Amino acid sequence: MGARRPSGPRAEPQSPSQDPWAYPNLATPLGSSTYYSIRFSPPERRDDLARLAAWHHQVRAILEEVRDPGVARLKLQWWRDEARRLVDGVPNHPLNRALQPLIAHAGLPIAPLLELADAVEDAILGREPGDAGALEAACDADLGGHFELLARVQGLQDPADLAAARSLGTFCALVYRIRDSGWLARQGRAPIPLTQLRAAGLNPDRLRLAEHRARLPEWLPELAQQARALLVRPLNFAGLPAGLRLRARILASLLDELEALSFQIADQRLCLTPRRKLWLAWRESRRSVRPGATGPLPWAKPGS
Repeated sequence: MGARRPSGPRAEPQSPSQDPWAYPNLATPLGSSTYYSIRFSPPERRDDLARLAAWHHQVRAILEEVRDPGVARLKLQWWRDEARRLVDGVPNHPLNRALQPLIAHAGLPIAPLLELADAVEDAILGREPGDAGALEAACDADLGGHFELLARVQGLQDPADLAAARSLGTFCALVYRIRDSGWLARQGRAPIPLTQLRAAGLNPDRLRLAEHRARLPEWLPELAQQARALLVRPLNFAGLPAGLRLRARILASLLDELEALSFQIADQRLCLTPRRKLWLAWRESRRSVRPGATGPLPWAKPGS
């Protein structure tokens, strides 16, 4: 948890008569992985998916936009209260008022929204993941729960399918963390588990120094291996909606590129071009899958 999301290109301007939380919105900027994951989803679901993406974006943005931890926690608590009002009250925020009919109609649980808030609070308080299991749990609370909601909106209810969706989301969150590891280190935050960092005789604050941050390439391959392991679990990944699969496909390609650079990203940040993302998204959306297929996706391997 805690990897920074790029702002990217802005979404196309909308007229005053349009819903500002519909697709595309500020959480789905043109050219982003999120933009294409929704663009290749069923048209009738795009606005719903974009509103869920906006909720995720609004809560995570607290990490970057609010410097004072006390103020950040107050703002975060307000969003927690708003999540609860989605099911038992009248939300105050326009985004939540737009989301409330979807929550009611699709019977979406608010637990994933609260999990995200808890993970953001951990980051605000500097509670870095202690080991690999805690890191995976943090990534699951970030995008794992979000992917579960996206899957539910598209009709998936089977626990096995939801587990597969969460695993893909956790993979994406971990790749974002690897990509943003240099930025996290410069902020005095630990991109790797604390046990690994302490074994090197360091703490998060010392990563602000270039000499220590330069050691990221020796630590990140282990995180990449942990991320790839999420894609080869015996789950029904192939049966998930194309929007979820193609976002993971884009992030898998990004991980390949990071690996090809030997993870020399302590002071630079790598992104795929929008054209590359579009190509990957189109290919994944066109790929036929056998209903009920299980196991890893065809591209879930290094160098895919």
